[in-house]
Amino acid sequence: MGIRPFFFSVFLLLFHSTAAAPVGVCYGIVADNLPPASNAVKLLKSNGISNIRLFNTDPDTLKPFSGTGIQLMIGVPNEVLPSLATGTVNTSLDWLQSNILAYVPSNQVRYIAVGNEVFLKDPFYTPYVLPSIVSLYQALQILGLADKIKLSSPHAASVLSSSSPPSTGTFDPYIRAVMIPYLQFLEDHELPFLLNVYPYISYINDKEHIPLEYALFGSGTKVQDGGLTYTNLFDASIDAFSWAMEREGFGGVTVVVAETGWPRAGGEAATPENALAYNGNVTSRALKSVGTPKRPGVGVEVYVFDLFDENLKSGDEYEKHFGIFGHDGAKAYDISFN
Repeated sequence: MGIRPFFFSVFLLLFHSTAAAPVGVCYGIVADNLPPASNAVKLLKSNGISNIRLFNTDPDTLKPFSGTGIQLMIGVPNEVLPSLATGTVNTSLDWLQSNILAYVPSNQVRYIAVGNEVFLKDPFYTPYVLPSIVSLYQALQILGLADKIKLSSPHAASVLSSSSPPSTGTFDPYIRAVMIPYLQFLEDHELPFLLNVYPYISYINDKEHIPLEYALFGSGTKVQDGGLTYTNLFDASIDAFSWAMEREGFGGVTVVVAETGWPRAGGEAATPENALAYNGNVTSRALKSVGTPKRPGVGVEVYVFDLFDENLKSGDEYEKHFGIFGHDGAKAYDISFN
């Protein structure tokens, strides 16, 4: 009897290290020419895509997912955070029931992403992030869902003040006062750190130091960081966050990539071929549980941006051209999600 726990632990370790990490797609709707959400759901199911990130709680988008079995990451818009943070638990309970659970069953909600890229990028809402998460967590406890629906807040790579080499990963000191209690809550409740990471943006902003092939999982560039060797910027970016959390005493918090992708048009190196090279490697490595140099064999859950082009997005032209599928359902390039 005494040796059974040992063998059971080994079995769990082997199972964890070989199971495919979930791969999802982001479904943005900042456009005026998208097909109906019901068509999008059929497209997802026909391509074996079973995880989706939605950036808000638009009812017309949510309703068609009900009963499909597709797992959802649902966003709480930044502008909603003050009311959740300053209201009572009943405020959060009412919000959950009115904006999410009225349209999809709870067993399809995998994550609730509370705000998006608030720290540094949208600092007005920074004080409201953790209080909103705490209030929503208490509401989920009342509903008996706190162990089933995971709460977190997606962060941009810019919250690190140092990331190269990855072992120097350090959170920006300007946000440390809010980041540390946030990380403590994640660790205490076994919640993931959600990360939006775009090697494409890093490349176009620093071409002098970042080779294109390094951003695209090419084999010609290697970056040595102590005993670890990096062959791509995606792995380096994730491990920089793992190092940063470890540096603050939260090395056990898991990183989930809530958003990543490569545009097909609208900018330098934005081509279908490069989009396939990047997104194809991201998805296949997750499905094979390749992991990163710091955490080899531990697959990284990823959500690839974007399901369709979004023609009303502001910013640089390339931001409108991340779509993996055309509006007719045809793939922009030959990528597989299973």
